[in-house]
Amino acid sequence: MEKKVLDAMKKAGKPVRPADLAKMIGADSKEVSKAIKELKNKGKVRSPKACFYEPA
Repeated sequence: MEKKVLDAMKKAGKPVRPADLAKMIGADSKEVSKAIKELKNKGKVRSPKACFYEPA
């Protein structure tokens, strides 16, 4: 799931919300949020503004 989320973020080319990512990859937004949290802990994702995420 983390790889799918990261790939979708890269494809978007701009900061995106978890709900938008969930729609893009056809997944549950709770799963996407969980994956984002893990990626953030690993330093692979950052949040330029509240509730928006992009690859680090």
